[in-house]
Amino acid sequence: MNKTVNINLAGIFFHIDEDAYAKLQHYLDAIKRSFTNTQGRDEIIADIEARIAELFNEKKKEDRQVIGLKEVEEVIAIMGQPEDYMVDEEIFEDEPAAAKTTKSPGKQLFRDTEHSYVGGVSSGLGHYLGIDFIWVRLLWILLTIFSSGAFILIYIALWIFVPEAKSTADKLAMRGKEVTISNIEKKIREGFDNVTGKVKDVDYQKYGNQAKSGATSAATAIGDVIAFILKVFVKLIGIVLIILAGSVLISLFVGLFTVGTFGIIDAPWSSYVEMAVSGAPLWLLWLLSFLIVGIPFFFLFVLGLKILVGKLKSIGTPAKLVLLGLWILALVGVAIIGIQQATHRAFDGEHIINQTIPIKSQDTLYLSMRNNPEYSSNIWKSDNFKIKFNENGDRILYSSDINLIIKSTKDSVARIEIIKSAEGKDHKDAKDRAKNIIYNLEVNSYELFLDSFFTSDDKYKYRDQEVKVTLFLPEGVTLFSAENTATFYRHNYMGNIMTGNDTEKYLKITEDEAICEDCPIEEWDMESEDEWDEEGDFNARINSGEEEVNIQINSSGVSIDKTPVENDETNNQN
Repeated sequence: MNKTVNINLAGIFFHIDEDAYAKLQHYLDAIKRSFTNTQGRDEIIADIEARIAELFNEKKKEDRQVIGLKEVEEVIAIMGQPEDYMVDEEIFEDEPAAAKTTKSPGKQLFRDTEHSYVGGVSSGLGHYLGIDFIWVRLLWILLTIFSSGAFILIYIALWIFVPEAKSTADKLAMRGKEVTISNIEKKIREGFDNVTGKVKDVDYQKYGNQAKSGATSAATAIGDVIAFILKVFVKLIGIVLIILAGSVLISLFVGLFTVGTFGIIDAPWSSYVEMAVSGAPLWLLWLLSFLIVGIPFFFLFVLGLKILVGKLKSIGTPAKLVLLGLWILALVGVAIIGIQQATHRAFDGEHIINQTIPIKSQDTLYLSMRNNPEYSSNIWKSDNFKIKFNENGDRILYSSDINLIIKSTKDSVARIEIIKSAEGKDHKDAKDRAKNIIYNLEVNSYELFLDSFFTSDDKYKYRDQEVKVTLFLPEGVTLFSAENTATFYRHNYMGNIMTGNDTEKYLKITEDEAICEDCPIEEWDMESEDEWDEEGDFNARINSGEEEVNIQINSSGVSIDKTPVENDETNNQN
């Protein structure tokens, strides 16, 4: 049974096996000796220890796991042995004769505060995308202008969630360089000697030569290309997720704190939502919508950041559980409101008004629709509703959902039936809403004026209110319907004998139809030629001026063929 030792490595406590501790101690002592006369020795050692602690954390599966000899050897293999590197001045001038072949882990997204103006987001993205910082900053400015400042929120989110490149290991990872002893030493020396360009050139040349020497076969090269393409594709998915989720969150955020809650923006459609939805104020609907839609898109935004950022700060398990609980509560709230909305429209109610009109058989009735210019200048049917204000400044519901029906009757006097209908949570509620619909008409001698609209107090909300006007006319009455009534007729609806094409005509009401009295009669020019042939068959040709009909009768039966007449010359020939 081996003993375990508790160590503090870069501020992080680890439980390590005694044999593994001895090997790690020997390894760190060797590194310290190799940097004895090196400028910036303490900072190099601190960054190496921080990188080793980071690797140990990645390999631990649980907090109480003991670091064994295997984990130490794996970390040493990644970091490299001190004797594998030349740490004198020659390393910046010539490439070592023999060096370990390592594979670049790829760039990681960090905030570069060394070259920052605000939070280092733009310079960090410049490193990650491989473009100059100035272009990234210009892009942020343009996106912020075109989005009316909305992209500032995305910048703030990146500032909060993307970690800062503090250690040398972070700065190397930000540039896509392997975090090894050699590179850490180079980066520290770079800061002291201000030879950034020379180090960068040598470093890229070294890794280029390593890549060339490592590509020993065509299969390996193809595999690297495929891996690179897949990596780029995954990064693009991360960028798309960030842009998509960020845009949705910004829209929800703006809507919640303007229209939805505090009412900073008086959106005209918010009143329509309140009029149509039952049992919930507008701010509650917005809040529930924000939670239901916003929380999933927030996690999509974090997922996109995780794809781009290797060391993304976690929001923590408690925060995740709180967000999940809020999402479930919002879902339950929406379900309750939906059920309540359905129950508020479960029943239909009607209020019927009957009125006689002094119109008898052989009389002529002039029918027309009228509007109120204060509400609308148009006269036509619409199934939608609008919000208007009456002469007292009170808000009312306005609609032109009127159905006009003409029927004949055996009665001696005409009558009109007005059926107001609405929906409600029970029969009484539905009937009350229908009864409180305001609809008017006017009879003036032989003229009947019907309102093209109806109104209702806004407290009754919109519950599919409509008005059906049925005019019963005695047989023999002549009806002249104005052109503005055309859209209110529905042919064959509830026995209607009128259509929208029957306006501006004098129609005689009969038992089951309306006959036009002043319509032009279609005249037929009955020019015909007929003859019996030798076999006893009959052939006839009738020309009406518009078409020619050929009729043939023989032992096989009757054959009729109609042919349009194209011009006068053809008519003369026929």
